[in-house]
Amino acid sequence: MLPPVEHAVLQNNPDFAALHHTLTTAILNPDGSSKKPYTREQSAIQNELADHNFTAAKTHLLTSALATTAPPDPKPAPRSLRAPSTNSAPPSAPAPQLPEPLLDLLLLLPPLLTSPEPLPAENLRILLSNPPFTDLQSLLPQLGELVSSTLHQSAVALARIANPTTNPSFLHRTVPGLQTSYRNLQSEIEESRHALARERIRAAAELTDLLSRHASILTLLVRALEAKHGLVARSLEFRAAETALVAQRVEQDAVAAREGVRRELYSPEMVAALGNYAAHLRDARMRLEGTVATLTAELEGYGVGVDGEQGKERTMREIAKKYRAMERELEDVKRDLERLGRA
Repeated sequence: MLPPVEHAVLQNNPDFAALHHTLTTAILNPDGSSKKPYTREQSAIQNELADHNFTAAKTHLLTSALATTAPPDPKPAPRSLRAPSTNSAPPSAPAPQLPEPLLDLLLLLPPLLTSPEPLPAENLRILLSNPPFTDLQSLLPQLGELVSSTLHQSAVALARIANPTTNPSFLHRTVPGLQTSYRNLQSEIEESRHALARERIRAAAELTDLLSRHASILTLLVRALEAKHGLVARSLEFRAAETALVAQRVEQDAVAAREGVRRELYSPEMVAALGNYAAHLRDARMRLEGTVATLTAELEGYGVGVDGEQGKERTMREIAKKYRAMERELEDVKRDLERLGRA
């Protein structure tokens, strides 16, 4: 099947993404074969290839069967616990023994067929020109039966693996369908591998994204630490300390300037005069407070501002009002007399 491609690769390469889309949808099948129908020459080549594959598979099966075929183990006759009777059937005859040339052939064929290095031509010629290989034609029927039995046992074993839930008595019926089962299993394995590859690519992409985010977080953390404890923070701290020192110096200069202005504006004589004036104001305030207290006491004697003496206060107010009226009349009389005197 076609290998999967990372989404990031397709996203970063639009031309390749377009080519990949064209290949996977219009030109190639999911298994990598072409969607274009075969020509006559291509069909002939495919048929010839299939024939060669069939021949190679058959040769491989026969070679494996010949290499794994072993002479059958002799089965001992079952013993009976009952006493032999005259009417009982005679014991079964023992299984026929294989001829000695066939046994020699079964012992010589596996190493000859499975040897990683071929024998020298001279040794091979000597081996094939001596028994049991010279009797191969006469031994072929029995050898074929043994190979057929081996192939059947292997097929039944494969059928048992492919169909684990089938009754062992019916496994031989599933042998013809081994090829279909094998193809189905092979297609499932390919699909599983393809899905696993896709999941691996997706996991790798997500892991890359996660690592990128982790790197961004670490970058922000380093920047925060640098801002708190790094050169920038120390520079800001030094600038703040310098600014504080400048502010203290400006404050001291302002205090010194204020004291200088005070010394220039207020001479010792002026300070003494201002002190005397302040003492005079304090004395005047004390005298004024004493006068106010005396007048308040006199008014209280007339009932002003005293609870329960409202009638007396009202009488005094009437007297004061009449007194002011009499003063106005007296002033009018004085003005009239002055006019008469001038006349």
